[in-house]
Amino acid sequence: MTKPTPPENTDFEDRTTAYARAVVAGDLIAGPQVRDACQRHLTDLEEGPARGIHWSLEAATRAIGFFEEVLKLNGGRFEGQPFKLLPWQVFIVGSLFGWLDNEGYRRFRVAYVETAKGSGKSPLAAGVGLYGLTADGEERAEVYAAATKKDQAQILFRDAVAMVDQSPILTTRIVKSGAAGKEFNLAYHRTSSFFRTVSADDGQSGPRPHVALLDEIHEHKTGMVVEMMRAGTKSREQALIFMITNSGTDQLTVCWDYHEYSRKVASGALVDDSFFGFVCCMDDTDDPFNDEDCWYKANPSLSHGIPGLKYLREQVTQARGMPSKEATVRRLNFCQWVQADNPAISRDAWVAAQDLGYDVLQLLGRRCYAGLDLSSTQDLTSLVLLFEPTESDPVWRLVPYFWLPNEGLARKGEQDRVPYVQWLADGHLETTPGKAIKKQFVLQRLVEIADQFDLQGIGYDRWRIEDLNTLIEDEGASLPPLIPVGQGFQSMAPAVDEFERRLINGELRHSGHPVLTWCAANAVYQQDPAGNRKVDKRKSTGRVDGIVASVMATALTLTELVERGDLDGFLESPIMVGV
Repeated sequence: MTKPTPPENTDFEDRTTAYARAVVAGDLIAGPQVRDACQRHLTDLEEGPARGIHWSLEAATRAIGFFEEVLKLNGGRFEGQPFKLLPWQVFIVGSLFGWLDNEGYRRFRVAYVETAKGSGKSPLAAGVGLYGLTADGEERAEVYAAATKKDQAQILFRDAVAMVDQSPILTTRIVKSGAAGKEFNLAYHRTSSFFRTVSADDGQSGPRPHVALLDEIHEHKTGMVVEMMRAGTKSREQALIFMITNSGTDQLTVCWDYHEYSRKVASGALVDDSFFGFVCCMDDTDDPFNDEDCWYKANPSLSHGIPGLKYLREQVTQARGMPSKEATVRRLNFCQWVQADNPAISRDAWVAAQDLGYDVLQLLGRRCYAGLDLSSTQDLTSLVLLFEPTESDPVWRLVPYFWLPNEGLARKGEQDRVPYVQWLADGHLETTPGKAIKKQFVLQRLVEIADQFDLQGIGYDRWRIEDLNTLIEDEGASLPPLIPVGQGFQSMAPAVDEFERRLINGELRHSGHPVLTWCAANAVYQQDPAGNRKVDKRKSTGRVDGIVASVMATALTLTELVERGDLDGFLESPIMVGV
């Protein structure tokens, strides 16, 4: 492994541009969005004046100097040390304060920074707030540490208070309100300015921020706080909304919206001269569990020992031994967006079970069992076939089918942040006419699929089957036996355990179907006090119906009578799966 060496910046007086050139030249390891952000900076140096923006080295140097000459760090081994900005921090600070419009006001009004945990985002944000309070030339500046909850907003504010305490210059100029450890306001009387917290649960109205600092954006369920801050900036000539975060788990959030917006702006797909994005992410081909070199892309301070290779290696080792920790490590330490923080299915295990070249026609005549997860109206309906092992192919094989209503498919794809329209075009998804799932259409396809394969039985959730049963009777449809599979802990636990065992032990294969893979990434387990597990739809951030159907199909294979092929006896037995 080659350890990258940050440039000394001796060749350039302009440290911001030096960093950008080093990244673009490949002298520093950086992810795709950081590379794009740096290239954007270099391009704008040449093309920006034509759009009414220009680079002020003086303004950038002044802001960088404030950090390094005025501010002191706090905590651990950094206690009381000067805030010497690391190269990536120089790039952010220099960019935010060095780019101006033709009227001399700050170019960037919204900034989004996403890095791995422990990189130094919080002290950077606190420093930006203190600069806005004392050195930005704004009369009656309002600076806020904003969050959805008061206690979350206090975390970043306390960083700022500690910086004031550590700085001989600031302690003589800033007045604190509140007892030691319980401060609630920082006042800079020279400009009648203040720095305090604000949150959605405050009930406070009308903030007019000059600088708003928003921490842990991935925890914001809605964009309410962001929009509250942005709405208050309309009367400020150079207000700044500064957001920092780790990557998250839910793509139906304001955090993912800004993550994606940052990508588009940095790449040039969108032009927004008022927006700055710095997103430390991996390239698509990177695997942090097998390649330490890519760690630097998500951890921009790693070359300087923060958080340290030893620490990251410990995290990876633990995640390998505890699959439940894998997603958390990928998200917090390597800036990978995951579908669930505690996923039911290990990504490595799912990828290992993938068999892309398998022809489903090879399964004709092979016994199989099905799980059917019916949706009520507009959600995903799933059918998964589970084929028995044979002597020539000694593994279980999954074959999924999915349905959604045709009307509003594109809109639903935008809401769920998945390519439903493309999946439909590629044959991975079927649609039923109208705005809601048409169970008559699903029934027709069930009959066709049952006629095609040696289907022994269909497991279903009894709470959603009434309409389908009525249709079966009305149309005289012929199907294999429909078998209720309970959705409670005791009913689902044996099937969940067996599904997981087969997957981990290499006894289960799937074709890499994108919808089923998406469901697998979303799946989260819920566990009762006795250790019984089931797939938890409520805690999952996306659709999991394909995995629920797979588990129900697995449940049928666990019944001794089913395994003997004695389905008539099974149906007559009072001991039924899930009852």
